[in-house]
Amino acid sequence: MRIHGRAQVSEARRIVVKVGSSSISGGNAGQIAPLVDALAEAHGRGVQVVLVSSGAIATGMPYLQLNERPTDLATQQAAASVGQNLLIFRYQDSLDRYDIVAGQVLLTAGDLENLAHRSNAQRAMRRLLDLRILPIVNENDTVATHEIRFGDNDRLAALVAHLVDAELLVLLSDVDALYTRPPHEPGAQRIATVRFGDDLAGMEFGSTGHAGVGTGGASTKASAARLAAESGTAVLVTSTALVREALTGAAVGTWFEAAERPEARELP
Repeated sequence: MRIHGRAQVSEARRIVVKVGSSSISGGNAGQIAPLVDALAEAHGRGVQVVLVSSGAIATGMPYLQLNERPTDLATQQAAASVGQNLLIFRYQDSLDRYDIVAGQVLLTAGDLENLAHRSNAQRAMRRLLDLRILPIVNENDTVATHEIRFGDNDRLAALVAHLVDAELLVLLSDVDALYTRPPHEPGAQRIATVRFGDDLAGMEFGSTGHAGVGTGGASTKASAARLAAESGTAVLVTSTALVREALTGAAVGTWFEAAERPEARELP
């Protein structure tokens, strides 16, 4: 089915939620618990939930005595190797309160470009969802190269939403919505709805990430939202603090309308 607006969010059967590094690492690591609360609430009403989570490199940085995100690939890979293990542990530790089991899924851009790898990933993801496992997806930073990286996990989330045929993609950050200009500037206005096909040219988006930790921003979220909307998935862009409201259809964030889906399209 196609989700036509926030009022239908509660009817979605398959949802992808993406959270950025700055929202769940460092001083914000405590946001994992309320994020899990919201995901568990949706899971409890029968929704199939996929979490796309950045944060492996940021989580691993303190254990490598790094104060800033490394710029060389080898150190990024080392930080990701340490951080991914800790990140999944923190999620599972929180999910244990709801008797929900997480499944780790690490992908590279090459996995979704290669037909055989893509088919394998799709089959595994769908089986996890059928088994009521909550997949936690991240880019496989330990083996990814600069040439084949997704660039940011907003784009990865849009591709995962298409891979699992999700009806809704929720892109979370540290800003409550997209604005016509950086939200702290005078005259900034929240963009409540972007209709499918609307031209966003000329609009000025502010950054949503904290310097030295994340790689995405509002412009990457707008681009990823467009990508998902084109494949028939509605998108909501809002803050991690508002995730529960987002998943219950409250009037928060920026809503991207999706393209029409074929009438006969069914969830597998």
